[in-house]
Order: sequence, then structure tokens, then C-alpha cells
Amino acid sequence: MIIILMGVSGSGKSTIGQRLANDFNWPFFDADDFHSLANLEKMKRGIPLTDADRIPWLWSLRQTIDRWDAAEKSFVLACSALKEQYRSILGCDRTHIRLIYLQGKFESIASRLQARSQHFMPATLLQSQFEALEEPQNALWMDIARSPEAIVQQIKSAVFICATQQ
Repeated sequence: MIIILMGVSGSGKSTIGQRLANDFNWPFFDADDFHSLANLEKMKRGIPLTDADRIPWLWSLRQTIDRWDAAEKSFVLACSALKEQYRSILGCDRTHIRLIYLQGKFESIASRLQARSQHFMPATLLQSQFEALEEPQNALWMDIARSPEAIVQQIKSAVFICATQQ
């Protein structure tokens, strides 16, 4: 099984993803680690990425997903996956991939971004992420106003239920 946590920057993808991966004893990947240096520099300068910037990054992620999928490995991936087109490239429509949408209000996410340090993504780019966001139809939605522990527990319960129904 593959779990993909999606949402805008600051929605908790890495925090939730690392906790889930630890609980399941699975590898965790952060899609940010797959960005080109050019993409990272662009974001550091406060310039939003375009589709042309994102598509090669997404195909790189897809190669990793396919490689692990072929080896029948389970893992957790934190990836913004803001648009339906992006989720299609990632292969989120496959039955063994669980897409989890970490959904929150702009104001609360903006305050999270302003409070964090040591991250390349400036809070000034949050608006562009919300503008690009196409909320998913086929995903488990999680309200990020809840604690990370509660979110992880709810995801684990939902994943278990989905796995037993197959």
C-alpha cells in the first residue's frame, strides 16, 4: 500500500507522514527532496512554480512510486499534488494508493508557515498554492485543525478499514 499525503505547504504533510511511516514501519519520502535545484531556488526567492516547473518533478516522483510499487513495497509520500493533473501523473487512481488530503483554512496555515524556520518555502507563496489547489474528489479529507496524533489515528483507522474491504 502507498499513502500519499497531499495539501498546500504548511498543512502538515511531513509531520503526519513521518508519524504514519513510523507507526507502520514503512519508509517515508518527502516530495520536496525530489525538486530540482532550480525549483528550490525559485521558491526561495518567492517565485511560484509553474506547471512547466512541476511536471518533471512529478514524473521523477512517479518513477520512484513505480519502482517501489513493482517491488511491492509500502511507503508514505508527502507531496503537495495540488492539481488533478498532478495526481494523475503520480498514479493516485490506483487501488492500492490511498490519497489523504490535509485540508485547512488559509489563516491557520499562514500562521504555521510564519512560525516555522529552516524551510525553503516562504509564507508569501501560500496564496499561490491555494490558487492552484484543486481539492480532490477521491481522497480521505483530514481537517488539520485537529492534533497530529488524532489525524494519524484517524488515517490509520481508515486505511485499515479500506485494506480489509479489498
